Amino acid sequence: MLYKQTLKTILILASVAFSSISWALSNHGYALDYVQGEGDVKGLKLAYQYHAPQLQSILSNTHIYLESSVNIWQYGAEKNHQTNLVLAVSPVFQYPIGHINNIPIAVEAGIGFSLINDTYFAGKNVSTHYQFEDRFGFVADFGEVKAALRYLHYSNAGFKRPNPGLDFISLSIAKRF
Repeated sequence: MLYKQTLKTILILASVAFSSISWALSNHGYALDYVQGEGDVKGLKLAYQYHAPQLQSILSNTHIYLESSVNIWQYGAEKNHQTNLVLAVSPVFQYPIGHINNIPIAVEAGIGFSLINDTYFAGKNVSTHYQFEDRFGFVADFGEVKAALRYLHYSNAGFKRPNPGLDFISLSIAKRF
């Protein structure tokens, strides 16, 4: 029930955010991700992105932003399902690698910190509520909207055993507001 209510809230917020309302381009943005994990784990991620101008001069030709997100994951059938809530913060680095049909493509990487609600999820004991959020992906820039395909990995980096990690593929749409 919590998953359905949260999903409904996220979809309403996303529909308002991605509507045709035109806001001025700024340093602030948002993203909505659909995540698919191993063992039939599904979820949504709603992220706030801060594209700080002062970060852009750190590495030549690299776009850097900070992202904070709320994730909700679900595993299993409706009667025996598990839900996990995740809060995450991560610096993200994007580096342009070329064009496909005149669409700019960038590679993206980041390592951040996350807190998960339940340490036993999808048949795995991940031992700790704190997890590192690693990401690697590709981003297509369609002007006002960016789309990304990412691999996400959550683990505690071996600070406590067991540490099986959780792996996801993510499809994301992002826009600045």
